[in-house]
Amino acid sequence: MPPAPTILGAMQLDVPPLTPEPSGPRAFTDARAAVSQLQWLYDRNTGFLRSHFQSYLDGDIPQRRVRATYPYVRIRNDSHVRVDSRLSYGFVASPGVYETTVTRPDLFEDYLIEQIGLLIANHGQPVEIGESDEPIPLHFAYRRDINIEADLAHRAAMPDTPLRDVFDTPDLGAMDDAIVNGTYHPQPGRPAPLALFRAARIDYSLHRLTHYTGTRPEHFQNFVIFTNYQFYVEAFAKTARRWMADGHDAYDCFVEPGEAITWNARLGKPEQPGGLERLPQMPAYHLVAPDHSGITLINIGVGPSNARTITDHVAVLRPHAWLMLSHCAGLRNTQKLGDYVLAHGYVREDHVLDEELPVWVPIPALAEMQVALEQAVAEVTGLSGYELKRVMRTGTVASVDNRNWELSDQGAIIRRLSQSRAVALDMESAAIAANGFRFRVPYGTLLCVSDKPLHGELKLAGMAGEFYRQRVGQHLDIGLAAIERLRTQERERLHSRKLRSFAETAFQ
Repeated sequence: MPPAPTILGAMQLDVPPLTPEPSGPRAFTDARAAVSQLQWLYDRNTGFLRSHFQSYLDGDIPQRRVRATYPYVRIRNDSHVRVDSRLSYGFVASPGVYETTVTRPDLFEDYLIEQIGLLIANHGQPVEIGESDEPIPLHFAYRRDINIEADLAHRAAMPDTPLRDVFDTPDLGAMDDAIVNGTYHPQPGRPAPLALFRAARIDYSLHRLTHYTGTRPEHFQNFVIFTNYQFYVEAFAKTARRWMADGHDAYDCFVEPGEAITWNARLGKPEQPGGLERLPQMPAYHLVAPDHSGITLINIGVGPSNARTITDHVAVLRPHAWLMLSHCAGLRNTQKLGDYVLAHGYVREDHVLDEELPVWVPIPALAEMQVALEQAVAEVTGLSGYELKRVMRTGTVASVDNRNWELSDQGAIIRRLSQSRAVALDMESAAIAANGFRFRVPYGTLLCVSDKPLHGELKLAGMAGEFYRQRVGQHLDIGLAAIERLRTQERERLHSRKLRSFAETAFQ
């Protein structure tokens, strides 16, 4: 028997790919109906890919490429009439055609209904839902990783048949952040962007989040706390479990890496065991509330690279706000161990975002975040007014990429820190704030002084352990209290115009 031909030998490259039955575009003036259509198209097209992949696993090799595409949302604006100038999102600024591709309408249902509803209301125009020309990579047709299935495919299929000869696979060249960075220029005749991220870029981050955090994107909440100390994780988990046992009225369950779920006692559901043999790189823990209005805490580990990596991916979920709660080196002799630093500016010497967001771009303090954090410190410590200055200082935080900065040229370091008016130094806060600014996600930073290396007060093992026991619980309580204040704010106020550039996308 002659050897079976390879897929390239059997496939006519100029033959149109095998696709689902075309579905023409439809206009909608109701946001819920529009999202239902997005969901139907997405489910049908991803199901089409999974079905043909299963056939591929069974050795039924198609003779032409198999392809399905993401659904899109599109609006045409024919008017120069100005929309309410107080709005920060929910409108397009000038006449033209605007479009974005969509993935996981089930996950983003509430978000899409809100954003599409604002477009329809603000412009008095229908939105169009249809099939785009952006292919769905096979890997992203699955909510979980398909590496195992792909390995099976290579064993079951012909040895000379690469998977990408049959199916579209992730193309990192088409998943950049040009829209976010302000460097995107639509090709002539193509629609302008309607959202900060297109579908494949979102899918890429959804899969990365599962990999890095050990929890599925469905569990992530709209208010995110970043830390780099396990002490905060333990305090958060202890608080969350107590709230679940006490029947807290705001949260439904507590989710840990490995999909271990502790349900609120008032719901009468049994615990769902889970867990992992080892923790992922940046484990996430979720206090889940209706409408994703709860709290996610992520232990990002040490260093600006981790801070940039995780915020690159969390940003596609469009959280309402994120906070950095961690420790820092106090730089002023008047500070004491355990004092708090509320960042109102950043010296960015971490270098992880220099290309995407040049260092000459200011990262401003956001009033809504600053007020919430300051009020939370006052509430938890019982201090206010002038007395609050005893335990908290507002000032500039310097973030560096060298953990052993103390061993470098002391004179040069002290001069730069003094010129910048820095009161604290760490490694992650500037990256988290800068990426919040870049991705239009409200950000804030509250640090706790754990050592004063310029004044001979170093963090030694015994001292650090006692310090952490005394301060971590209070610091976390302040972060939780700040989020409670942020949850009560109007979304339009929180996502203010301060985070928007000259020509912004309609979807926030």
